Amino acid sequence: MSETPIADDVVGAPVTASSTDAVDRVLANAGAHAGVRVFGAAQALQDATTVSRADTDGDQWDREERAALRRVPGLSTELEDVTEVEYRQLRLENVVLVGVHPQGATEDAENSLRELSALAETAGAVVLDGVLQRRPHPDPATYVGRGKAQELRDIVAAVGADTVIADTELAPSQRRALEDVVKVKVIDRTTVILDIFSQHAKSREGKAQVELAQLEYLLPRLRGWGDSMSRQAGGQVGAGGAGMGSRGPGETKIELDRRRIRTRMAQLRRQIRDFEPARDAKRAERRRNTIPSVAIAGYTNAGKSSLLNRLTRAGVLVENALFATLDATVRRSATADGRVYTMTDTVGFVRNLPHQLVEAFRSTLEEVRDADLIVHVVDGSHPDPAAQLQTVRDVIGDVGARDTRELVVFNKADLVDDDTRLVLRGLEPRALFVSSRTGEGFDALRAAVEEALPLPAVEVHAVVPYDRGDLVSAAHETGMIVSQTHEADGTAIHAYVSERLAAELAPFTR
Repeated sequence: MSETPIADDVVGAPVTASSTDAVDRVLANAGAHAGVRVFGAAQALQDATTVSRADTDGDQWDREERAALRRVPGLSTELEDVTEVEYRQLRLENVVLVGVHPQGATEDAENSLRELSALAETAGAVVLDGVLQRRPHPDPATYVGRGKAQELRDIVAAVGADTVIADTELAPSQRRALEDVVKVKVIDRTTVILDIFSQHAKSREGKAQVELAQLEYLLPRLRGWGDSMSRQAGGQVGAGGAGMGSRGPGETKIELDRRRIRTRMAQLRRQIRDFEPARDAKRAERRRNTIPSVAIAGYTNAGKSSLLNRLTRAGVLVENALFATLDATVRRSATADGRVYTMTDTVGFVRNLPHQLVEAFRSTLEEVRDADLIVHVVDGSHPDPAAQLQTVRDVIGDVGARDTRELVVFNKADLVDDDTRLVLRGLEPRALFVSSRTGEGFDALRAAVEEALPLPAVEVHAVVPYDRGDLVSAAHETGMIVSQTHEADGTAIHAYVSERLAAELAPFTR
């Protein structure tokens, strides 16, 4: 990638010819700014041609709801007449991205900043510019240093931005100091991800998990000034004139806010715990019937939902956006020989995933921990698939699923040339290549999943009476039938079944 110098060690990213539709909108909106460098394509987003079609994705009833609110660029919220308040339009935030990287990590920093651009667009912002600074360590005061912060202020003023997004998690003091210099709102990568999760959460559990993560992030970042730092009055003027016993300095308003946040967090944790019995009961029922489970995990926008829809016609929402689906979706499937198993679509991961989200979504990620097989989906067309692999494996290890059997699948194979396939094969020699759009490789994927599923533990030879056809049906659904013949006394089967079913077949064994 070519680099346009901004200062001694600050570089901007030019627009590439392969820009996605989202970036094309950014270009059109920024056309009025003569000479402005607009940040390039969000490579983490799918190309429009890779999005699966309706015949493979099933009925997506929530797509219309997701599209009900659309931000309209180019409309101002500034009113000339206060009576027009009800006619205000929602305005997109114009943002400038900023990142810091050490010597020799330019390519990785550019990929990370492009991913941040995709996150900002998904959250509903227009990315006008992106800058990188090369320095050994971020400045502890302003993240980029006082001099570069002033240059960033000039860039923000030149392009007309109203927000700066840092490609890291800023300390509260860094955010305040940078805001004081650039004179616009400053947020960090974690804030953007939390905002996307808040927009896309649908279920009660998902909303509770996102709110808990947001409050955990907000608590140490409360900032008080003016009335927020005033104290409750004591003595005769406080507590309704209660007099003696009520005197003292009292609590400041910011302390009251912190206490309310802690109380709300405790309520949310109890609420999330209340969801666990129902989820555990469903898992226990599957274990009792020895139904294997397959969890689809992977980087955000790698095509997990498209893969699930192609395999099961689940009708899960598929959208060209990061973190389009948050809630775990479980669908039933069956092997070629009739064995039933479940497939679960889980929340996507991203580099520098906020710790608060990992903790808040731990109950959802239990689907990955308790799975018999993890189908690890990787975007084969991504510029840095190795980083995707490592990021997802780190989160899988955090939730205690490091020892679970893993099947790596490189999706979007229709966008990968032969040379790239050799590189990807070097990363994972036993990986499979599939395309959710064209259907390439899905027969091999189904066969690999069926082969990796655990086999029932008990081998039985039995002649089941014809009036106990329910046992034969259960053997087909939850076991593996080796052979089956019909005799005068009943159905003779040779099968591998669970211990529970083997006990029911014991009277008929031979």
